[in-house]
Amino acid sequence: MSNSDPRHPPLGYGLGLRVEHYEELLGGDPAVDWLEALSENYLVPGGRPLDYLARLRERWPVVLHGVSLSIGSSDPLNRDYLAQLRRLAETVEPAWMSDHLCWTGVDGSNLHDLMPLPYTEEAIDHVAARVREVQDFLGRRILLENVSSYVAFHASQLSESQFLAEIARRADCLILLDVNNIHVSAHNHGFDARGYLDEIPFERVQQFHLAGHEHNGALIVDTHDAAIVDPVWDLYADAVRRFGPVSTMIERDDRIPPLADLIAELDRARAIAEPILRAAA
Repeated sequence: MSNSDPRHPPLGYGLGLRVEHYEELLGGDPAVDWLEALSENYLVPGGRPLDYLARLRERWPVVLHGVSLSIGSSDPLNRDYLAQLRRLAETVEPAWMSDHLCWTGVDGSNLHDLMPLPYTEEAIDHVAARVREVQDFLGRRILLENVSSYVAFHASQLSESQFLAEIARRADCLILLDVNNIHVSAHNHGFDARGYLDEIPFERVQQFHLAGHEHNGALIVDTHDAAIVDPVWDLYADAVRRFGPVSTMIERDDRIPPLADLIAELDRARAIAEPILRAAA
């Protein structure tokens, strides 16, 4: 991979693809610019999910977003999983592929959760080497997403944003910046969310995630089952000012609302971002 390779041009404003919306998307003309598909839902060859994805791919650009790469684990990379991802990418031809800066298991056991890492030089070297190996195997850059977190390591030597930025630099990968996750972790750990944005290199950010969460007072939990709240919208506006036109997408994984409700949220993202981008042009 070369540092001279440009980021993919922005796709606009998209939605996470969910089963509940397949038919309505195909049967109408919703104001959606692109779709993000969860990779693990489409790894089985053939079948209805892949058929739907192929039909939707004819109408919209698609990106693939995974949860099983476990890039921070000390276990060897799962070559079978990577081979499945590569075959899916050859079929779908996504604009890009992403996963999370985390680990999901060790010693062959899957915790089915996105676990944080210690922010150390040793962890940077470990993760960056694995990202380079994945990118060589897939033949493309990947995006790494910042996760929400609820615990921290005493061994950490850097901030989360410094850790993410340095891995992106050393691995020559790109960043999926989850704005909601920054807000959640900033509240849980007491750091400055806007300062986090300032430490992320703007030339590495290719995608934004927006989502809802559950506020329990002392702790915010990233649930993806509620509407986006005003502080996250405000942080999104700051992210647009910092990074410019970046493909923006809304995630909803539980208590899935009607498609019209999600499009209304997408319209709000447009209404926030477009005046900022026009003023900066």
